[in-house]
Amino acid sequence: MAGLTPSERAREQSQASLTEILRRHGESLPAPERAGEFGALFARFGDARIVLLGEATHGSSEFYRARAAITRELVRHHGFSIVAVEADWPDAARIDRHVRHHTRATGKGAAFARFPAWMWRNAEVVEFVDWLRAHNGNLPPERRVSFHGLDVYSLGASIAAVLEYLDRIDPDAAKAARRRYGCLTPWQDEPAAYGRAVLYGHRDTCEDEAVAQLTELLRSRLAYSAEDGDDFFDAVQNARIVRAAEHYYRIMYRGSRESWNLRDRHMFDTLQALLQRDAGAKAVVWAHNSHIGNAAATAMGWQGEFNIGELCRTAYGDAAVLIGFGTDRGTVAAASDWEAPMQVKTVLPARHDSYEYAFRKTGLARTLTDWRGLTRRELVEALRQPMLERAIGVIYRPESELTSHYFQAVLAEQFDAYVWFEETRAVTPLPARHEQGVPETYPFGL
Repeated sequence: MAGLTPSERAREQSQASLTEILRRHGESLPAPERAGEFGALFARFGDARIVLLGEATHGSSEFYRARAAITRELVRHHGFSIVAVEADWPDAARIDRHVRHHTRATGKGAAFARFPAWMWRNAEVVEFVDWLRAHNGNLPPERRVSFHGLDVYSLGASIAAVLEYLDRIDPDAAKAARRRYGCLTPWQDEPAAYGRAVLYGHRDTCEDEAVAQLTELLRSRLAYSAEDGDDFFDAVQNARIVRAAEHYYRIMYRGSRESWNLRDRHMFDTLQALLQRDAGAKAVVWAHNSHIGNAAATAMGWQGEFNIGELCRTAYGDAAVLIGFGTDRGTVAAASDWEAPMQVKTVLPARHDSYEYAFRKTGLARTLTDWRGLTRRELVEALRQPMLERAIGVIYRPESELTSHYFQAVLAEQFDAYVWFEETRAVTPLPARHEQGVPETYPFGL
């Protein structure tokens, strides 16, 4: 450590101490392809009501396959009956009907076709969906595991879903809904333009119409739900999304904090609605670390943002388990800008002043580090020092990585456990178009 300043020398010593503690407490994991062995090591979380599984990027294969293996364990052996993901509700509803063997498909076009399509239209997700459908095929309908989206972005698809439902069950109500949603219809393909128009006073808001339509659906609960409870729940959820999306796009230009909080509040409320349908239901959530970790333990929370992880911790206490995921290097599916083409990008090795660097220095390729319980006090104290943590979403800009992708966090309070992969590779996206002679990947290619 010659040539270092006293503060640099202290930091190096602290990092070396943390690495040694992580090496002692890290439990080696098999490759996630060995799904049964991998998942069995997560049986310890089976008593929870909600298990939230993160990811450090939106485009790394190992994170998807690991979450699939963990979810299989929780579904098969611990009574988990809901899989809820950071995705649009209407697209996920297509998958839900497929995995639960419902015959009627909803919506038009391919599922998860909009940017960033690779996030859910990939081979890793298809493999899990195929497993879930096969698992459900051996169960009575009331015990089949469901698959749902939590996100708020599906303004146009959710309007279409509400209208399609009402056309089928109450044509007169459908006409009234078309009049109300007519306020938003011109903007449904470009909702951000609606937000700009309201911001600059070029048009009035559509808030009253979105609220009125949701209220009207809820007033008809007894009559409509008697026909098909699942269909009614789906329609109401889509009406809630229209209301939330109208608000989201209207406030998104005021600043990221308010729109972020609205989005994560909606995701939490959606999860709550799913759990409240069955008093004994248990849920697995798949979302980015930035959503499922406790925001109060990160720079996000220190700046006034909250997330679904913090809300679950507040509402469920220790019955919610928050599991983060991390990597040092490899490749990732990501874009350089919003709506830009997907690329397979090289992930830079982690900065020396980050948590990821400390995990890399352990020399362990794959680990589960669990710091719940009184016997892990040494580990918890070591992970209480604020350090940098990396987050790669659908956009990755390695040329500005420090400012674009790193933030301060206290890992011990952000998560309950952490899954580490020293090296990861990009997910395998499904083809954008179906090629003649190639079997269609149902239900993604409808």
